[in-house]
Amino acid sequence: MGNSFLYPDHLGDYILNHWVREPEIMRELRELTALREDSGYQISPDEAQFLAFMTRAISATRYLEIGVFTGYSSLAVALAMPVTGKITACDISEEFTAIGRKFWERAGVSEKIELRIAPAMDTLQDLINEGREYDFAFIDADKPNYAHYYEACLKLVRKGGLIAVDNVLWGGKVTDPSFQDESTIAIRELNSFIQQDERVEVCLVPIGDGVTLTQRR
Repeated sequence: MGNSFLYPDHLGDYILNHWVREPEIMRELRELTALREDSGYQISPDEAQFLAFMTRAISATRYLEIGVFTGYSSLAVALAMPVTGKITACDISEEFTAIGRKFWERAGVSEKIELRIAPAMDTLQDLINEGREYDFAFIDADKPNYAHYYEACLKLVRKGGLIAVDNVLWGGKVTDPSFQDESTIAIRELNSFIQQDERVEVCLVPIGDGVTLTQRR
């Protein structure tokens, strides 16, 4: 199923078969990406459906994505948005995102997606300087910079808008003190910080590798 760390494979298959509504174009992209050695970067189909569901639920037309990889999550949200919807997709890899571009074009949503290839913090500062405002932001990039991405998103997401942070359970490493690598520490610290952050409402969505969903007050 891909990136489904919170339940065993037989439950992942059950979820995929009983709850996931995955357009054919998305299934093709997911299965193509699954062939890669780095396929773990891709979110699971149930998480992609969750992002699309929330996009529709809040009638989001402005979506910010930090970490695109092969474009599966961007495609899910673009398909969920109305024709007027716009996505700003941030990544540093031309190679990975070139795969996504092909599928965005095939799905007829490429006009909705503005891809910016640069270090994400540079792009986020540019967006802040441009006075951009978003309804929904999704953070799924390099973990050591998660706290910086979160703070930037709080400046870019409107009041009442959503910020979703991926991989917050980190395959269980967050609870294991033997893991003291930079990424694990960064996620632990951000999890503790957000739990106390009075600027947002917060909940944990136990899907994929764990998603923290916050709403800006």
